Amino acid sequence: MLQKALALAAVVASIALGTGCGTTANNYMYATLPASNQIAIFREDPNSGVLTQISGSPIPAGDGASSLVIHPSGKYLYVANPGQNENDISLFDINTDGTLTEVFPRTTVTPNASLPRTLLMDPSGNFLYVANAGSNNISVFSIAASTGALTQLSTSPVPIGLTPLNMLLSPNGNFLFVSANNAAIQPPGVIEVFSVASGVLAPLGYFPTAGTNPNGLAVDPTGTYLYAANTSSNSISILSIGASGTLTSVQGSPISDIYSSPISLTLDPKGQYLYVANQANNNVASYSISSSTGLPTILNVSALSNTSQSTGAFGTESNPSLVVGDPTGKYLFIGNQGSSAGIQSFSLSSGNLIEIFTYDVGNTPSSIAILQTK
Repeated sequence: MLQKALALAAVVASIALGTGCGTTANNYMYATLPASNQIAIFREDPNSGVLTQISGSPIPAGDGASSLVIHPSGKYLYVANPGQNENDISLFDINTDGTLTEVFPRTTVTPNASLPRTLLMDPSGNFLYVANAGSNNISVFSIAASTGALTQLSTSPVPIGLTPLNMLLSPNGNFLFVSANNAAIQPPGVIEVFSVASGVLAPLGYFPTAGTNPNGLAVDPTGTYLYAANTSSNSISILSIGASGTLTSVQGSPISDIYSSPISLTLDPKGQYLYVANQANNNVASYSISSSTGLPTILNVSALSNTSQSTGAFGTESNPSLVVGDPTGKYLFIGNQGSSAGIQSFSLSSGNLIEIFTYDVGNTPSSIAILQTK
């Protein structure tokens, strides 16, 4: 059960509705709390990274609410509910003050799919992708621009043959990457790639990560490299993405993570730094990225603040399971599975993490999405 929750760690949506420096506008953070069937809602101060939980938060959600994404318009939020008697997707209207209003009825993935655990929004906002862990397939829904309502495509669900751990779209939305384990090969970690055209998925094949349990996924902003955190083999795979979507392991991949149980990872918006949550070591490791090879190099941050190890890592609360970057690249948020079950905020500077605060949410957050406002 723990690994299923952790598989959602790379699931993040951020919407840029405007940019600015020194703005007085609030951003909004949404986090699913599956153990309590709730969504926590925070205002984020874009100038400090400080979070303030809004009145009435957390709010009720579907059973086992596990993953959420925001529509590019900033009007709608979707939540996957894999719990008992659910197997559906919730739609919420996002109000101007960041609060949520659920729109009923919820959209089921049954009868041909079950346990919807991971959601992805395509960049255009026209389609929603749902990874179903109970049926080993992907449901695809079109989205009505005027209401946010979902309609399942006639070609959905699409079989993947393996139980999905995570999934991620390329920046242009042309390729879908799904991570899984394939017992037919050793080590078993693989990425299945699909081409995407108007929501229709066409399989391109399986590509090995040379690791085990590739839970965390990230793609650089140019769509050149795919990164996978291999939790059970303590390594990070780096795969180059071909023009046709095929994946090729770069020379030197996979690299040792130095620390244990890398479960989630994210890149800064410029693709210069990679941040990896290491669950067994209660830290986040910081890497610089080579622009020519895509290979990460652990930073020498022993002299910088908040380091608990001698090489490249920053201490967190216990069992960090989710690492999410603010859309501006100024802040990093860590969701923890330990007794504190908190969300930690850090400011970022050239790969350095400086802790701001830890916010108690009572239950383990499994997915975080940030709405960036004007």
